[in-house]
Amino acid sequence: MSLHTIIDFLEPINLYELSDDEGFKDTQLGRHIAAYTEEEGFPSLKDADMVLVGCGEMRGTGGINITDAPDAIRKAYYALFHWHTTVSVADIGNVKVGATIKDSYAALRTVISELLSMGKRVVILGGSHDVTLAQYAAYSDSDTTVDATCVDARIDLDADSVLAADNFLMEMLTGTPNFVRHYNHIGFQSYFVHPRMLEVIDRLRFDCFRVGKVKENLEEMEPVIRSSQLFSFDIAAIQHAHAPANRLTPNGFTGEEACTLMQYAGMNNELSTVGIYGFHAQYDIHDLTAKQISHLLWYFMDGIHKGKQEAPLTDLSNFYQFTMAFSEIETVFLQSKKTGRWWMQLTEGQFMACSKQDYLAACNNEIPERWLRAMERTI
Repeated sequence: MSLHTIIDFLEPINLYELSDDEGFKDTQLGRHIAAYTEEEGFPSLKDADMVLVGCGEMRGTGGINITDAPDAIRKAYYALFHWHTTVSVADIGNVKVGATIKDSYAALRTVISELLSMGKRVVILGGSHDVTLAQYAAYSDSDTTVDATCVDARIDLDADSVLAADNFLMEMLTGTPNFVRHYNHIGFQSYFVHPRMLEVIDRLRFDCFRVGKVKENLEEMEPVIRSSQLFSFDIAAIQHAHAPANRLTPNGFTGEEACTLMQYAGMNNELSTVGIYGFHAQYDIHDLTAKQISHLLWYFMDGIHKGKQEAPLTDLSNFYQFTMAFSEIETVFLQSKKTGRWWMQLTEGQFMACSKQDYLAACNNEIPERWLRAMERTI
């Protein structure tokens, strides 16, 4: 596979339709994104820190296939001011919608696989949440196992539903061969989730975080996201007031909280794919949801900018080291001198992302729950 080949799966974007009659100003992102257009052709991806690709496949929700959501997001995103001169963005257009939903999955999977082989960080503008399956399947092409994190008000494991958007996690988490090493779910709302479902997920040693607990201390999600390679965000997790196209629930994260989660994702240098899903453009009001998603992308760029400042763990001169023992277990905590983030050492010597709260728990001779859960997964 090559870039020349994946162009066959893509449609260029129309910059004229995304801008005002006067075009974009020099200070707007639209003048700084290398975009695939009919006039300019396919952009160079050599220096791109993030590559945007649209996939408007919506048949997973059981409705008609409406494909204008990615462009509605672009219109808002391209108009934002360009602050992050250290972050280079390329936009390779939209994946062509296939004759069937599986055809669309296959096309997106092919495109993502090629971008991953180039070492690029891919941002998918969806599409219904089941398009995450194509995002995940791209890793199987290189036999790569991943830690995956979803942000969603629901946990899409409804075996009784015939809709792919309601049950795609079943295939992703239980299919064989399987490439999910660990799964995190952020922001579920209890009244949408059967209690036994949480019991099953817990037995699998996967981690789920209720929206109320997350909102109490949002910073605790940074280490969770920092450990992931795949990140999937359903806008159903955002309050209707902040994302009017979300018709599932009035509750959830505020727009600012959602932006913070995306900033955490951008700071993760190991994260290779991000999908933003569940945007039905026909339900939007005053383009506010499109604008909200454009802000998520802006904060993702902000995270990439901050992540570039982080030193590798191999360069210990850039970290404070704290050796301690809790419950007769000796371990080491590292704190970055550049970003203030924390890591803790497991029994086999490797370091995992953690928070200051984990360090403080260890100082009190308590076993940090994050450390304990990680050790349970090794049994």
